[in-house]
Amino acid sequence: MSWLTLAVRAEAEYAEALSEALLARGALSVDMLDADADTPDEQAIFGEPGEPTSAVWQHNLVNALFESGTPVEDILQACCTELGIAVIPEHRIETLEESDWVRLTQAQFDPIRISQRLWIVPTWHEPTDPTAINIALDPGLAFGTGSHPTTRLCLRWLDTNIKGGETVLDYGCGSGILAIAAMKLGAGSAIGVDVDAQAVIASRDNATANQVSADFYLPDGIQLVQYDVVVANILTNPLRALAPLLAGATRTGGRIVLSGILAEQASEVMRIYAQWFDLAPAVLEDGWCCLSGVKK
Repeated sequence: MSWLTLAVRAEAEYAEALSEALLARGALSVDMLDADADTPDEQAIFGEPGEPTSAVWQHNLVNALFESGTPVEDILQACCTELGIAVIPEHRIETLEESDWVRLTQAQFDPIRISQRLWIVPTWHEPTDPTAINIALDPGLAFGTGSHPTTRLCLRWLDTNIKGGETVLDYGCGSGILAIAAMKLGAGSAIGVDVDAQAVIASRDNATANQVSADFYLPDGIQLVQYDVVVANILTNPLRALAPLLAGATRTGGRIVLSGILAEQASEVMRIYAQWFDLAPAVLEDGWCCLSGVKK
């Protein structure tokens, strides 16, 4: 059996209405993604403190799935007419053949070597090096599986700088990978915070699977204190807004680690954080950078 997929570029003012119209006209499923993802225009839409929020991105990619034989072009035309969209947006329609999706998905994810002694290992794999520090983590809804350069940069910093006994705050914890890694590397305690309730649940499950004791919260669920190490692997816009909070959560002489920053955005983020931290030169990988510094 095969299906038809429709991908439509949609502006913010009609993206949600178009999604609902496609569902009403027979789409089996619909989702929306940021059409500007992985570019300087990537937009955070979640409720970081001090950061304006919106229900959708400014530029969206609406993806819909239909049964084979469905007149998808006609349905898109009808939806646009219904919503008063004069010109049909840029789109593509493709055939999706039936496959063993579980096996295909798993085949995309092999163990990832982060450093000489640190690996990320999907649960369906045996560790490549059983003597290494292996973090069991499956790709899922939450960001942070070790495959993105920003996560790898933060993990390498932790591997080099965690000496034992530190208190660690992972702000924007995603999958919990950084807090879990910190504990496996010898930190005394680790706390993760995320605005996404699903990320908090995933982080708790991942900590249990890795047999480490780390706590994870929504921002309103914890009163932050000061920590030896504060890690924030998010995006530049939230990092701007969160600068006073993250600086306040770092003890004097403590360390901060910031990532999710495109290389061309590094100087601006460094300028903001330099009022609280003595910053080291940026570390770059594949167009992304990691900043670190010591609290003055």
